Amino acid sequence: MSRPWSPSPFLKASAVLHAGAAVGAAVDPSTWPWALGAVVANHAVITTAGLLPRTTLLGPNLTRLPAAAQARGEVALTIDDGPDPKVTPQVLDLLDAAEARATFFCIGWRARLHPALCREIVARGHRVENHGDSHSNAFSLFGPGRMRADIAAAQATLADITGQAPLFFRPTAGLRNPFLDPVLASLDLRLAAWTRRPYDTRDGRPERVLARLTRGLGAGDILLMHDGHAALTPDGLPVILSTLPVLLQSLGAQRLRPVTLQQSLQ
Repeated sequence: MSRPWSPSPFLKASAVLHAGAAVGAAVDPSTWPWALGAVVANHAVITTAGLLPRTTLLGPNLTRLPAAAQARGEVALTIDDGPDPKVTPQVLDLLDAAEARATFFCIGWRARLHPALCREIVARGHRVENHGDSHSNAFSLFGPGRMRADIAAAQATLADITGQAPLFFRPTAGLRNPFLDPVLASLDLRLAAWTRRPYDTRDGRPERVLARLTRGLGAGDILLMHDGHAALTPDGLPVILSTLPVLLQSLGAQRLRPVTLQQSLQ
């Protein structure tokens, strides 16, 4: 399955700029320094955009739930880098206790190691989505062929294990390049970022992680947490296990309902 792809307005403008620079330099060679400068500046902006996980310059990007979901008082808990056999089952128990639903962005190779855990995520009413097969730190440097192969491998793995094809993709650390949007269109996947990021793979201080998640928290927010690669608290506990119960209590007190990304679109 695939869907039609159209470049973002920014990428269309970039293409026009490149063509104009080439024509201008051909017609009047004396203008080549200006043409080159314009192209270099444009590439700098493109590169910077790839380092901004929430930007839409390079293509559509879900960073907040739709208006209808906001009106229903919904938020989305998204949990990355699993499945982790030590952490994920405890996360599932905490979610069950609060009757909350979450979206798990799972890594392909980890899913192949722990397929029963992926099936358990779905059996408990959550969604498994695509976080790439290799979770490479160099993902944003991949060319289109390698990028498509990596995402497609995870897509096939997760669909085979859970019986549900992922609908969303999130790249490693949210970093990407202009090749990602057409690749996602070819695989019928949507890019999903977040509203709130707690840096819980680097910061094991529960109070700091919670503050980043809850300050100004409201309907429509997409929260990012990690069951895989979670930082440890001073007591040696994965920080998600320390912060998630308090976060869920806070959501309940504000009458905010945690749903999956798929549910928020309904």
